[in-house]
Amino acid sequence: MKRSSSLPAMYFAAFLCAALSAIFSKSGASAFPAFFTGVFSSRFYIGSFLNTAFLLSVAGLGAAAALLNGEYNLGGEGQIYAGGFTAAVVMSGLSGAHPLVAGLAGGLAGAAVSASLALVSAALKYFKGASVLLTSFLISSAAVPIIDSLIAGAFRNSGNLLATRFIPESMRIPQILPPSPLSAAAFFAPLLCAAAWHFVFRTATGRRFCINGISKEFGRYCGYSQTKMLFGALAVSGALHGITGFLAVTGAYYPCHSGFHAGMGWNALTTALAASSNPANIVPAALALSWVFTGAEKAALLGGFSFNFTALVQGILLFSLAVRDFLFKYYSAS
Repeated sequence: MKRSSSLPAMYFAAFLCAALSAIFSKSGASAFPAFFTGVFSSRFYIGSFLNTAFLLSVAGLGAAAALLNGEYNLGGEGQIYAGGFTAAVVMSGLSGAHPLVAGLAGGLAGAAVSASLALVSAALKYFKGASVLLTSFLISSAAVPIIDSLIAGAFRNSGNLLATRFIPESMRIPQILPPSPLSAAAFFAPLLCAAAWHFVFRTATGRRFCINGISKEFGRYCGYSQTKMLFGALAVSGALHGITGFLAVTGAYYPCHSGFHAGMGWNALTTALAASSNPANIVPAALALSWVFTGAEKAALLGGFSFNFTALVQGILLFSLAVRDFLFKYYSAS
């Protein structure tokens, strides 16, 4: 049975969020159109929308790498944070190096640290049979306060911000739509998704990953190495989350400030679910979700909400897509 489209679930979630923005907003019904049109109200919001979409594309591809092998990597938050923190520390420490060398070192270090966090979950499943879904979440939850303490302590900038030192200007990815945070790194996301699509659907290894993700029993029957696929999928998933943190720090923030990762990991998982883990659908799904998230931020700003409306939007979208997947599996089995 072919997997159903995610569009109905996303449409339902978007209109529900817009309706809630009108109900809880102090400005009343005027918040409803602002939810959809706020993205295009200024250069800043347009750039923020595109910047969020490209970061979600890279991180969503990381979440999809695990999903394609039948695993849920819920450690995106900590892995993105770890990648950005590591990249910021390495690059600020290489202030005298060539920008390309420092950037390569920061990107590889961030990807390696984040991949290591994901591989801990793979090792726990291999040796102890622990659920990747549970261990990845717990490891991420432990990593976040550790990084917070490092930023507030040994690696804190001399200023008042809870952030690391700024990376040198020569190492920053140039902005293309100031004053928004959109940088030239946005062009990297479609190329990466195209390469991932080619690997998944045009190589024998990629097809084996897909088959094994659908049915591990059949994969074992075919002689596929479950160990290699488990460790490989989670290593790639963690590395892509780390690269997301690296791109966020070098293209938008410049230091790694405390909590910059908030919501990225969960939104990346939502993107992967909306795209049905197909790399060709990652960028369109990220654009749609970024539009909703940016509209929610605009509506929250204008509406004067007394609660975190953006977090509510994230929960509604993730819940809607989870219900779609549950119904798909239920009717497929019946």
